[in-house]
Amino acid sequence: MSRIGRLPVTVPKGVDVTINGRQVTVKGPKGELSMVLAEPIEIAQNDGVLTVTRPSDDGPVRALHGLSRSLVANMVTGVTEGYRKTLEIVGVGYRVQAKGNGVEFSLGYSHPVPVTPPDGVTLRVETPTRLVVEGIDKQQVGEVAANIRKLRKPDPYKGKGVRYAGEQVRRKVGKAGK
Repeated sequence: MSRIGRLPVTVPKGVDVTINGRQVTVKGPKGELSMVLAEPIEIAQNDGVLTVTRPSDDGPVRALHGLSRSLVANMVTGVTEGYRKTLEIVGVGYRVQAKGNGVEFSLGYSHPVPVTPPDGVTLRVETPTRLVVEGIDKQQVGEVAANIRKLRKPDPYKGKGVRYAGEQVRRKVGKAGK
């Protein structure tokens, strides 16, 4: 058995899980998420606990077992607590400011870079050099944060750019002078 796949997913109070065939819908205080489980994987709900099972021990089926359980657990966590990624902007003149429902970056280009979040994701500017990406879908929050980081990746020589909070940037040594 998969070590992650066999763990039960506890459903907290205030969260409603609906299973309709392969369709799993989770409703909570922060919103609603739904997904379709992969073909051979089964899910059952008993006394506020979700259990994910697999019919056989074939390689691809074993791989989907832990994945499916993690995705369901992420949905339950998302509708109760939500997910957040914090981004830091490092560099002279590099900053971010709120514009409407999106944000606008100044990242050393000749033009400002506007970013509009998709539905279900909010961008919050804490300081001109700190941005928080929040939402209930873990995959969507991570993807939006990665796309923002991609606008100006941290430079290995000076360390300038957009990075995750707490990210260590490996610095390179510059040219050796005479």
